[in-house]
Amino acid sequence: MQHDLETRAATIDHSELRLWLRLLTCTSLIENRIRNYLRVQFDCTLPRFDLMAQLAKEPQGMRMGDLSARLMVSNGNVTTIANQLEKEGLILRKVSSEDRRSTFLRLSAKGRRQFDQMASAHEAWLQDMLKGMPKGNQKQLYALLADLKQAALASQE
Repeated sequence: MQHDLETRAATIDHSELRLWLRLLTCTSLIENRIRNYLRVQFDCTLPRFDLMAQLAKEPQGMRMGDLSARLMVSNGNVTTIANQLEKEGLILRKVSSEDRRSTFLRLSAKGRRQFDQMASAHEAWLQDMLKGMPKGNQKQLYALLADLKQAALASQE
């Protein structure tokens, strides 16, 4: 039997705990496989991929502060990754003409090509990992997770 986060739960534990551990297990399984595929096939980390994915959605570029907020990481983390990507010619950096404290990042043509390859592979990996789950169940799970998200947000109020 494979041990994972979910094996921490006993049948006598509350359903909320078992659900939370199942979500963590599923997330970890998928995330670890994606991390491995990115590393092996593209010599890329998941944080680099995530940063490039955000820039791919904004062809005109994004302020580094907005990028940090969207990725939910510190400005320092974004700066470190951006420095690496810039050195490799994958992103371009431009200081704002209106506010010298703001720096904009955008994918370079080379970065766009590399990201497009990774994004295509990423989509194929996810399809492969979820192919054993019928599409109707995937849609149902997506809707149920929306309910879970709303319940979690409502509990913060």
